[in-house]
Amino acid sequence: MPWPLYLALKQLFPTGRRFPFFTFISVTGVALGVALLIVVMSVMGGFGYEIHRMITDTQGEVQVKVSDGGVVENPADLIPVIAAVPGVVGVTPYAVGLSGLMYGEKASFPQILGIDLKRVESVVQLNRFIRPGSLDDLDDDTVILSVQLASSLGARLGDKVVLYSPLFFKDAMKKNDEVMLPRELRVVGVFEVGHQQLDSNTAIVTLRRMQDLYGLGHAVHGFNVRLAPGADVDAAVARFNAALPLGTGLKAYSWMDSFNDFLWVLQMEKNMFFFLLLFIVIVAAFSVTSSLLISVVRKTREIGLLGALGGRPRDVAICFCAQGLFIGTVGTVLGLALGLGVLAVRNDLIHTLTHLTQREDVFQKFYQLSQLPAHTAGADVAKIVVFTIVISTLAGVIPAWRASKLKPVEALRSE
Repeated sequence: MPWPLYLALKQLFPTGRRFPFFTFISVTGVALGVALLIVVMSVMGGFGYEIHRMITDTQGEVQVKVSDGGVVENPADLIPVIAAVPGVVGVTPYAVGLSGLMYGEKASFPQILGIDLKRVESVVQLNRFIRPGSLDDLDDDTVILSVQLASSLGARLGDKVVLYSPLFFKDAMKKNDEVMLPRELRVVGVFEVGHQQLDSNTAIVTLRRMQDLYGLGHAVHGFNVRLAPGADVDAAVARFNAALPLGTGLKAYSWMDSFNDFLWVLQMEKNMFFFLLLFIVIVAAFSVTSSLLISVVRKTREIGLLGALGGRPRDVAICFCAQGLFIGTVGTVLGLALGLGVLAVRNDLIHTLTHLTQREDVFQKFYQLSQLPAHTAGADVAKIVVFTIVISTLAGVIPAWRASKLKPVEALRSE
């Protein structure tokens, strides 16, 4: 081992002392900064990952719809066109809108989603979200409710709810002689996706029932498309837009396009958190610099002796830079372990905290999730590791420069 590195380790771990206080404090400061960065970046990444998963699980990677919000009049003719685009493994039409729903004396105005029972499973595996009940029981006279919607109405499997068409309210306001009467539907399932907004205010009916409610005839509002695993979503969207007939107003949107503003804000928050929390590591690096400068002052005669014995200024500088590198490396490893450990028990910590403060419902209301998500991206970990080690190594530059400038004769004369 080169003597500058050996001497750096001896200064960090003097003989007879297991873990010197200076080394402990320096490593701990770096480790806490890294742990906090890992936890925050993983949680912020988890929100984006969960949004991605929920969107693609419930509507596929791509939506094809009329750009001005209109309806698609000839869905049967367009399905083969969309299905023929390379990378497509499933396509299903949908219709969506708001309607009135009543059970007994309780009323709600949920989002009603109309699905094509013959095609929906090729895009969205709804059956894995339905408990209790089954998608196989859904027909034109039945409905599947989201878990919190069913709970708020007090409806259970087998109960009958009354569904009001928007046309009913429109005709009633105009005092038309003929109005569309409400439909009585039987509850055959309750679904839970894990996202507060979807689970609280959504009902699923057949596409025919939704077309009837909105007077769409055979028209739909758009198509959900599932791509093959690993397919490039942006490239697929470009192929869709090139294949869609001109003059129809149809346009393909990736899941990122549909939620672009929200995802941009989420990424901005993530970057800001990284920038702000990085200052914790910088503060720890300043403490390392301060400690090493004190070490230079205390060991002035030893540094002069090294020079008198033939040690070059560069070797003396390496000795102090190596101490910063070692502190940064060990602190980073311990910080990663601590951060990943906290992430492993994050939901237990959150549930304990919300239970003690009796704020479980507030957490779900504002974050739209029943659990705190986390997704540790390799790029984020690499960025944290590189920045931390570089900053810690640079923390030793000033002490190293100071030590390398000491002249052996003057250093040996120092008291």
